[in-house]
Amino acid sequence: MKTNSRKFAPAFGSLVVALLLTPVSRAACGGIDLTKVLHTPAVHPQAIEPASQLARFGIAGEGERGSNTDPAIVGFWHVKFVSEGSTGIPDDLEIDAGYAQWHSDGTENMNSAGRAPVTSSFCLGVWKSVGYHSYKLNHFAASWDPTPATNTPNGTLLGPAQIQEEITLSPGENKFSGTFTIDQYDTSGNNIAHVQGTITGTRITADTAVSSIF
Repeated sequence: MKTNSRKFAPAFGSLVVALLLTPVSRAACGGIDLTKVLHTPAVHPQAIEPASQLARFGIAGEGERGSNTDPAIVGFWHVKFVSEGSTGIPDDLEIDAGYAQWHSDGTENMNSAGRAPVTSSFCLGVWKSVGYHSYKLNHFAASWDPTPATNTPNGTLLGPAQIQEEITLSPGENKFSGTFTIDQYDTSGNNIAHVQGTITGTRITADTAVSSIF
């Protein structure tokens, strides 16, 4: 097994970068290789559907809030996050991957393979439909500094991390792509790190082979 790492601009802070961009071996869950340059597939244009079809998926009309009644996104997904336009981080760098479940009640959870469990690798979110097969996700994680301190032997709470996504499901409903932002805050509400880029997802089914998620 090989473990690869990158050094980023000092402005990001070594601790925050370590929490957001922890390198893992290819044998780890998600098979992340931080040196691999990925090219995110473009979002396919969606065909215009009849009004009855849009109503079936709960698409919000003018002046209405989006709903979480579009069932197409519900399921189990292998997701990858790739940096684009992030200060101090190269474009096309895969910074995280993992497994996400989108639920019919408008909630979501993700197991991040790029964060060690001690830093809080599980996080939770809520989503809504904002158009035909288009979704907005708001997601939070509690980030921890695992370094023991005299008065906190189990580590220290760094603060909340907010992940926001805007994604579009492909016509076959087995893939999605879009954009994301990750903002890390300290416990006083100060933004101490920002990462942005593109996200892709591939649906996992009862017949998915492990070879397809590397």
